Formats: sequence, C-alpha cells, structure tokens
Amino acid sequence: MFAKLKKKPESYISIPSIQLDFMIHTHPKELKMKISTHVTFIFITLIILPLLVHKTKGDARTQIINMYCDRGFENNQTLYVPNFVRAMEIVSTALQTSLNATAVVGSGPNENYVLTQCYGDLSTQDCLLCYAQIRTFLPNCYPQSGGRIYLDGCYTRLQNYSYFGDYKGVNDSIVCGNTTKKSMLFRNATRTAALNAVTLALTNNAYFAREEMLVPGTNKSVYVLAECWKTLSPDSCRACLNNASVWISKCLPWSEGRVLNTGCIMRYSDTNFLNPIIPISSSRSSSNTGRIIAIVISVVSSAVVCIVVLMIVLYVNKRRYIQEKRKGYYDVEKMAKILNDSSLNFKYSTIEKATGNWDEANKLGQGGFGTVYKGVLSDGREIAVKRLFFNNKFRAADFYNEVNMISSVEHRNLVRLLGCSCSGPESILVYEYLPNMSLDLFIFDEAKGRELSWEKRFNIIIGVAEGLVYLHENTKTRIIHRDIKASNILLDSRLRAKIADFGLARSFQDDKSHISTAIAGTLGYMAPEYLAHGQLTEKADVYSFGVLILEVVTGIENNGGKSAEYTESIVSTAWKHFKQGTVEEIFDPNLMMHSYPNVNFRKDAIKAIHVGLLCTQEAPSLRPSMPAVLKMLAKTDEPLPVPSKPPFIDENTMELNNIRKKLLNYCDGDDDCSSVATVSHSNFYPR
Repeated sequence: MFAKLKKKPESYISIPSIQLDFMIHTHPKELKMKISTHVTFIFITLIILPLLVHKTKGDARTQIINMYCDRGFENNQTLYVPNFVRAMEIVSTALQTSLNATAVVGSGPNENYVLTQCYGDLSTQDCLLCYAQIRTFLPNCYPQSGGRIYLDGCYTRLQNYSYFGDYKGVNDSIVCGNTTKKSMLFRNATRTAALNAVTLALTNNAYFAREEMLVPGTNKSVYVLAECWKTLSPDSCRACLNNASVWISKCLPWSEGRVLNTGCIMRYSDTNFLNPIIPISSSRSSSNTGRIIAIVISVVSSAVVCIVVLMIVLYVNKRRYIQEKRKGYYDVEKMAKILNDSSLNFKYSTIEKATGNWDEANKLGQGGFGTVYKGVLSDGREIAVKRLFFNNKFRAADFYNEVNMISSVEHRNLVRLLGCSCSGPESILVYEYLPNMSLDLFIFDEAKGRELSWEKRFNIIIGVAEGLVYLHENTKTRIIHRDIKASNILLDSRLRAKIADFGLARSFQDDKSHISTAIAGTLGYMAPEYLAHGQLTEKADVYSFGVLILEVVTGIENNGGKSAEYTESIVSTAWKHFKQGTVEEIFDPNLMMHSYPNVNFRKDAIKAIHVGLLCTQEAPSLRPSMPAVLKMLAKTDEPLPVPSKPPFIDENTMELNNIRKKLLNYCDGDDDCSSVATVSHSNFYPR
C-alpha cells in the first residue's frame, strides 16, 4: 500500500517516509502510544485534502525552490518525532481558516517551533495543498534539528528555538531563472514594480503585495509578488523587503528572479504567475461550501478510515516485527555479544586513546550519520574511526548491517573494516586509514586535480568497476551499495580506488527481481526508477557509477556548483555534447593540460563518457551490468551501442530536476552537499 502511494508525488498525497519508517520499526507495544498521531496525519492527507473542492481558478504553486537543513541534530528521538507530528497537525488545523500559522510543541531542547505561511494570493484550498507538499519534504531534514523550505506558494520553517521575529540570516539567498535575457526597459520596470510592491505591502496588515507593471513601449508586463511573515514587526518587515528589492535586481537581466530571505520573499517574472484576486463574498461562500463538504464526509468516513489504517499499520508492523525477530533484527544485545566475543571487537578506551580523546585536530570529516577521525593504535597502525551519531535500538540495526555487510566481503577495491566497538557510550566502526582520503577532494579541486593524470583517473574508474562487479556477482551475498559517489571512493597511497561507506548497502537475493525499500542515497546519483518507486536493483549502482565516470572525466560535480542560477546536470551536459560530437569541450582542463600528449587519451576519454551515458540511460533494462561495463572499458576496440536519452533532461522538467538536486545542497550552509526516508545529508568529506 505504502509503495503505491509513492508513485505519484504530484498528487500531494505522499506520506513522509520518516514517519512510516518510525511506525514500522517501532516495537508493537510502543506503537500503540504513537498510532493516534500517525493515523490523524494519514487521515488528513489521504481523505481531507483530496476532498477540498476548488471553486476558483487558482494555482497552489507547489514547485520547490529551496530547502535548508540545520547542522545540529535532534536531542531526543523519542520526543522529537511525536512533537514534530503534533506541531504539523496544529498548523494544518490553523490553515483551515488562515493563510498563516505558528505552533510551539515540547520544551527545552526538544521544542518544535513551526511557522507556515501561504502567500497572499492563494485560496484556502490551494494553501492546504501547498502545505501538504511541504509536509512531505520537510521530514527529509531528519535527524537534523530543523530546517526551512520555500515553495512557490508557501513557506515553512521548523527549529528547536524561537525565531519568529528574525528577518535576516546566513541562508538568505537569491534564485534566478536564466531562460531569457530581457531588455533595459524590462529591467527598469522590474525595479520600479519591486519598489511599488514594497510600499504597498507595508501599508496593509497582510504584509502582502502584488504588482503588475506594463513595460513601456511593449504589450508585455512584469509581475511582482512581495510578502513578509506575519510574525515580524513592521520595522523588521520594512527592512526585509527593502533588502529584497535591492537583491532581486541581481537576477536581472534574466526573466525570472526570487529573493528567499529569513523573514520575507520576493519574486518577479515576465510570466503571470499570480492567482486572480477572489471577491470576498465569493471567497467566503467557496470556503464555507468546501468546509461543509469536508466536515460532512470526514465525519461519515473517519471511523472507517481510522479502523482500516490502524489495522493495516498494526498488521504490517506485526508481520515486520515477527520476521525481523526471527532474523535477530531486534535482538541487539545478542548481536552486541557476538561482536564483543569476535576478533572484530575493539575496546572503546582503545579507540578513544587512539584518536586523542576525539581531538578536533584528528577530525577528517563529517557525514550524515557520523564523524570520522584519524587514529593511531598502540602498535603504530593508522586507522580511520567512524563515530556514529546514534547509539540506540532504532539505529542499532543499521550499525550491525554495515558491520556484517563489509566484514563478509573482501576485495582490493573495497575499504577494509578492521573492527568495531559497541560496548561503549556510542557505536564505532574502525577502518583502514587511506592517506589520500576521497576522490572528490581531487577531481573537484583545480589544484589537486593536476595530480590525477588520465592514466590514474582511468585506473580509478576501473578499480571502482571491479569493486562493484565483486559486490554484484559475489557468490555468497550479492550487495547493492546504494551510495556510489566521489566522496565514497577513497584513495590509497598509490591513488588506487577503494569503495567505502556501506551504511546504506543491501543484500540482494537471486530469486528476487528487485528490492522494495525506503529511498536512500544521494540526489543526483540516484536512478530514476528507484527515486520514483523505491524499487532497487543493481542497475541503481550502475546509474550512480555512470554519473561518477562523467565526473571523473570532466571534473564537474553533478550536484552543481555554488551559483544561484539553475545549472544543468553533468549527465544532461554530456548527453548534449555527445550528440553534437563535441565531448572534448567538457574534458577536465587539467587533463587537457597534462594528459593530451598521451596518444590514447582522447580516444579513451571519449569512450569513458560514452560508457557513462550507457550507464545513465533512463530505462534500467538498457543499462549494462557491471561486468559488461568493465568489459566495455577494458576492451579497446569493441564497438559500443548508441546510448538512449538519459532522464531529467527535457526542458519542461529540467528546472524541477535541478531544484530537487539543490534541496540538500544548502543543508549545511557552506558546502554544496546532497546526499530522501534516508537521503543521506553528508558533507563531501572522506568517511
């Protein structure tokens, strides 16, 4: 049932995966305490929202523009999730009668402060639809302690502290659309319209203004929307909008621009994106009619729906619990004892001493689920220590999954697990230390990129391919990695590639066509069929590997740079140049400078891009297997099939694709990171 719901996110009835995962992985006794909040959420999302009747020609404008997740993590999982669900319900109820709402739930470090506001030209029904879309994406910040998300029709912010009066912040940004360059007349009209909108917004209690201005000498107009959050004081609103009116001009001469500030938003466009103004009487009549219909139907159906949903969830939970208990999934103490008695176990005190009591000077990097330190054991061996953020029964299975998974395989192109520690106050994984750290630190850096000649890069590509062949074809346990990307490829002293970070890996049995699982991985590297339906096969790794090949050859990071303007993915860029026969134009300049004397460089690099495009084809059945990929790369004269069009490159969907790629680019505030249930939020540091 839940898998089917994920297939059509455009219907605004998708369920936040973190909530379902929290329910399914909760012990049946604990589930009874939490079921009411989740049933209420499912009921509102699946029943009430679809029944809202549109009496006006409006647009909920549910396109995602930007999302930021905090650096910090929630204080207490047991309290955080119910508080979050409760806060969302309070806001949902308030939005039935208002376009803005706030809620404060919990206390101390477990408080949830929530602000939601729909822009002033949305109807109540469109506001609820826009909020429903936000509600499906905001849980992707978990386990971070908060975040904010901007849609084209509404905004929500969640924090564990009071921020309602803030109007500026470090994440304030502009987002420009570069589809068309406009004339000087358009630019002047835009600046004037923006100033008019600021003045108008400050003269009414709604803090909202819309402006349409005819561009002189043309029959075209510029459209502007400006709005402050209702929690601001008049002075703060004025300061925020004045700032926005200045910053939005930085998007000119492009035809589209947005300012996304902490306390306000502003948008201009040459296309009329504004909803028509609804007469007050008509609005009230429509609102009352819709409310009456929703109430009558909800009263009649609520008992039936709640019972059905409750039975389904309890049944799924019970079956999952029985199956996983048989496998020892919940028997954490038993698994801990097995590891304690094995040669893999390290004493916590030994690791603590090796890292200098977790000295910041030994910190190598930080990922979505832990921090990595360099350590030196008493016998002189250098180690990399992954210190996990979670040490409780909800995350224990992930910890043991990684231990069991990587300890069961051994290959020269896989990072070697030396052991773990599960007896101390936190869970720890101990790996071999690789001095050159991760591949992304080389290929995306202009200076360090010079150290990687074409021969070295090609050997890295071959090494990763051989590692994946071993994982996919292992006779004992076939493994799908799920998170192949440059930051998860570590390099030893001789710059040989080793695949790292098996926290998301899953075993794959021969008698199954795919695994249905919660979506996890890194946006930009996830195969479209997996991202859309959660159906996982080894072809998901093939897709990620194809993206990696393109990055290694071009030196261009698929998840975009730091520009505020929309950018194409490396996949779509490579496809266009491949069709035009100009792929040399996107070679990494470092390769052109240092490897071009190699007579085979040009031919091999073009071939690598060709193979990368074969791996990133939209249909998984067209992608080659990893053994076939390795053969294509190794055989110099074997003709290659012509690749078909990769996903996400149509003009109508490219902008949305790039916005979704950027959802997590701003999760930390400095690095362009992106790594949806468990989309990993990780800085590009070696792990």
